[in-house]
Amino acid sequence: MACNLPGGGHTARRVVLALACAWGATAAWSGSLNYCQGQTEPNAAAQDRLIQVAAVVKAELERSGHSVAIVSRSGLALQRLGHRYSHAGVSLKASPSIPWSVRQLYYACDEKRPRIFDQGMTGFVMGALDPAEGYVSIVLLPPDAAQALEHTALNDHQALRLLGSTYSANAYAFGQRYQNCNQWLAELMAHAWGALAPEGDARGQAQGWLRDQHYQPSSFSLGWGPLAWLAGLLPWLHTDDHPEQNIIDAQYQVSMPASIEAFVQQRLPQATRIELCYTPQHIVVRRGWEPITPGCQPGADDTVTALP
Repeated sequence: MACNLPGGGHTARRVVLALACAWGATAAWSGSLNYCQGQTEPNAAAQDRLIQVAAVVKAELERSGHSVAIVSRSGLALQRLGHRYSHAGVSLKASPSIPWSVRQLYYACDEKRPRIFDQGMTGFVMGALDPAEGYVSIVLLPPDAAQALEHTALNDHQALRLLGSTYSANAYAFGQRYQNCNQWLAELMAHAWGALAPEGDARGQAQGWLRDQHYQPSSFSLGWGPLAWLAGLLPWLHTDDHPEQNIIDAQYQVSMPASIEAFVQQRLPQATRIELCYTPQHIVVRRGWEPITPGCQPGADDTVTALP
């Protein structure tokens, strides 16, 4: 459902692809199947385009006058499941790596476990897996919330305290058996803004605070059976952490960039948003919470940069 996903064996891939076609969601699933086996490198023109997109993102971050932002990118073709964005993290000007690197949870394929990783913005944008069309969202926070999130995100001890031991792309947002990248970010935000205890059950405290603050995870409705079948084939999908009734109803509550942004907007009305998209012809920049029209179609007030 979310984040960087590993790939499976040949048999599993064939079964999953067949099921995905049957559900009309081929792009959503097949785009993630080969993650751990490496992705096809974009051609030179596509790489140049993505480097230009990353430069525009960093220029917008610099121009904002902020030192931290919540950033999300498209990447797993989840539009057919109602989600433009799949993966979110914290972009930090004072990153220990390079300025505006994105601190995030990712799945380490070789180790078969989640890790915390600081990725340069160019690499983050290139993770979209679609050089022809992609989207990046930047959420800028009011000063007090921004300072708290920056301090917490740069605290290595705190970041690692919130790291779950087992990855699941569709991890239940209020369970501790598994974790996906967006759930790690939601729990990091909870510790930044909730004045929670510095020791003890870090994830339990964070999820309790999120519940108390009426955090609403994203809901995936897949109909009867498909996710349960996939969970039996693929090591990064699970259903055994979701409430029984949710499984019966095939309604999976998962932290996604959309739910994180909605929570920020509700809790911090002063927060602002910048959305970017790209095609082979142009880069579009929009300021405000209204999403860019699908197909990366610019509006009257958007900034458009033509690409050669």
